[in-house]
Amino acid sequence: MKKRGDIKQLFVSLTKKYGDIYEIQLGGRRISSIFPRVGELRKTVKGIATNDDFKSWKFNRQFFIRAILSPSFNNEAIKWSNLLFEELEGYWKSLGSANSDGKEWSLEVDFSKWFHRFTNDMIVVSTTGERSYSMGSYYNTLSLIKASYPDALIEDSNRFVKGISQLIVDSALFVFLGPFTRHYVPFIRGKTKALLKTRDFIFEKLDKIITKRRQEIEVIQTKDLKNDMLTSLIIANTERDVNYKKTVGEEILPPMTDIEIRASILDAFVAGTDTTANLLCYITYYLCHYPEVKQKMLAEINLILLPNSSFQLTHSDLSKLKYCEAIIKEVDRIIPVTSLLARYPSEPIEVGGYQWPAGTQFQFDIVSLHRHKDYWSNPEIFDPDRFFLDNKSESYLNVKNDDLKDDHNDKEDQKVGQKYSFIMFGGGMRICPGRKLAMIELLSLMVYIFGKYDVELIDMEAPLKTKSSNVTSCQELMVRIRPRNQ
Repeated sequence: MKKRGDIKQLFVSLTKKYGDIYEIQLGGRRISSIFPRVGELRKTVKGIATNDDFKSWKFNRQFFIRAILSPSFNNEAIKWSNLLFEELEGYWKSLGSANSDGKEWSLEVDFSKWFHRFTNDMIVVSTTGERSYSMGSYYNTLSLIKASYPDALIEDSNRFVKGISQLIVDSALFVFLGPFTRHYVPFIRGKTKALLKTRDFIFEKLDKIITKRRQEIEVIQTKDLKNDMLTSLIIANTERDVNYKKTVGEEILPPMTDIEIRASILDAFVAGTDTTANLLCYITYYLCHYPEVKQKMLAEINLILLPNSSFQLTHSDLSKLKYCEAIIKEVDRIIPVTSLLARYPSEPIEVGGYQWPAGTQFQFDIVSLHRHKDYWSNPEIFDPDRFFLDNKSESYLNVKNDDLKDDHNDKEDQKVGQKYSFIMFGGGMRICPGRKLAMIELLSLMVYIFGKYDVELIDMEAPLKTKSSNVTSCQELMVRIRPRNQ
């Protein structure tokens, strides 16, 4: 391994050494690594994203999809992308103008820090209908002039954002290591304690949010409730749920418990904050290193902005950004944010010509899969045209309501090359239900940032600063920005 504890690099090196399928022991646990050439492995554990109870998973997923695939939700997401970026611009302009001496301002910033706070503010307002002020809180740590804002939904938002990232990166301790190793090996024991402390902090914040919303719902006796995910989860299968029906002979499902709601909201925060922010950093890095790709992207953005100088994007505008979407996919192919994807068979199964017992942990090495020479021509070359010119490539922005059906539409799994050769948002029944929201954020920010600003890396020779486990997180991305001459 190039870095101590770099699980991503471990699996990549093992794939190079042993091939597409091999078996290892980590912490006394049997782990197999394969490329997902079959789609029968669907089960994982815990929460919504990793729930191994199919009935529970199906129930929770229905509420996710009902909330985040509705046209009103996506229109709100586009609106908030604009409003939050305007807020972000204000902070950048304030910091840049403080040292401009009356000249056109420029600013050196760490995009990683800002993007993580932007996506946190975005997912909080999208999920709960209320604001957090992570960007404002971070700005106040950098500026002598402090931003004022109403009481935030999440107190100590800087710690919350860092905690979400820590929870994602260090969760590998619980994926690969057994209880004894986690709690008794000195170096690992300390990391485990720190992670559990962070988890408790995040749970406490989420519990307060849920309690506050329950109290609001009890006060409002009319049916005019907020139309957000948190409210939907709280009133699910109660008399206040417009979709709740009592039919003689049917099983009456109970309302969701606060623990179930907390797990669902946490999954939304985890999936909607860290992964999107990291991918934005990698997009910026590659655009700065490939000016010809950047110019082609700007030409497409200009076609959208010429008749729309106000930068008020619509869903129709975003759907026209085919090359921008191709850039997003190619960046994720080259450096996937999610390095590994776990699955567990509930019954004995044959995979790759071998027999595996129930409960075997399969880890799909996405990094090696996305660069596999059997599926990709010139896999080491950054080339968005491989998605832009391929009509078979799925548009994640135009997710259909087929997700609401019990049977999954296999057409959504037809990617470039062989089926499952590209799994940006997973695949099959467990494909990420929030992929449309992620694409809205990514495309909107590409338009706003590169349409309005010149962006360049401070050090073009510096490698990406990342930390990898089952995900790859950007630790720092220093750039210089200044208003773009239109």
